[in-house]
Parts: sequence; structure tokens; C-alpha cells
Amino acid sequence: MFSSGKIATAIVLCTTVLIYHAQSQSCPERNGRFPVSDQCDAYIECVDGEPKRQLCPDGLLFNEKASLFSYPCQYAIDVDCGSRTRTQPAIPTEDCPHQFGYYKVGDRANCGQFKNCADGTAYVLDCPTGLAFNSATYQCDWADLVEDCDAEAFLGFRCPPQAQGLIQPVRFFRAPDDCRKFFLCVEDRPRLNFCGPDQAFNELINACDGVANVTGCA
Repeated sequence: MFSSGKIATAIVLCTTVLIYHAQSQSCPERNGRFPVSDQCDAYIECVDGEPKRQLCPDGLLFNEKASLFSYPCQYAIDVDCGSRTRTQPAIPTEDCPHQFGYYKVGDRANCGQFKNCADGTAYVLDCPTGLAFNSATYQCDWADLVEDCDAEAFLGFRCPPQAQGLIQPVRFFRAPDDCRKFFLCVEDRPRLNFCGPDQAFNELINACDGVANVTGCA
């Protein structure tokens, strides 16, 4: 049995929770979408002053800066959550850690693929040859600029050591296996490049040239 005092206290606490909940769901303006104070993938949608709590799909976050004419749930790279650090529990699948998102495929020596997860289904995509997927930007980038990629292992090329006292920030080398390719060594880290049609890399001029002008390139 509850005493009248405990019942009164329970009523006060319940009323306080209801008031707080109502205030947290209130509309700052009659129409618009507004962030939930502690959660980054939820928001309040207000239509004619009526609030409705919405939840983004797993892996997407609410972007309070999104236009009213655009979808407000976007990838994490495009959203500044600020102090709204909480998100819904992940809903992983066999191939995806979240229902939506872009994720690297492979290890540090195999950096050229990534997967786009949509509704929990993974679609594996390839970066252009020689480029690596950068999880920090969701773009394909020079391998030496990708933190979790070993550029030398990925490209199969290590820039030759420089002579002491003759340090060059940028150097050029023809690829050992294909005269139409060359490596640009930037601060002794390799970047793979390609010459155009009917051209090959000429080490005498450190540039692409007509195939006929390049020794040893048929």
C-alpha cells in the first residue's frame, strides 16, 4: 500500500516529467525542423505548430542547417552534431556496420575499394586506379594522403632514397612495369599517374612524350 504522501510525490514527479517532455517537444516556430537537444539522429518536425518527433535512418544524422526543401538526414561528414552526441543503437547487417554509410574495404595494403551501404545492403565500388578511399572525406584520394593506407604497399612502389644534400620535394620515375605510367614522389611518398593515348613517360624530360621518343617503350 502507498501512503498519501508517496502518492502525492509520485503525482508531482509524473507531472514534472510530462511537462518536461511537452516542453522538449515544443515548436520554437510554427513550421520547421529542429534538433533534439541530446540526440544527433533525431529531430522535431513542426507543421502549423504541431510537433512530431522524427528519427533518421541508422547511420544518418540530422542536419539542422539543411534547407526545408532537402532531406534533413545526411552523412556524418556533412553534419556538425555539437553537443548532441547520442544516437540510436546501430542496426548492422552481415556486410554493413550501419544501414547507411560509406566504408573502406580492405586493409592498409588494399585501399582502392569502398562500399556504399543503403538499407543495409553493401554496394562495393572501385576508386580510379592508383587512388585510395579516404574515410575522412568519403572521396578517392592520393594514397599518401589517406591515413589508414600504406601508399608503398598499395602501389607496389617505393621512392628511391635521395642523395644526401640534394633533397628534392618532388621527383618523377617511370613505372617499372609499364612505360605509360609514372610515379610522382612527393616528399618521398609515391603517387601513380598515367600518360595519355600514344604517349609514354620520358625520363630524359620528366614528362609524357610520344611513344616513339621513349627508349625501351614499344
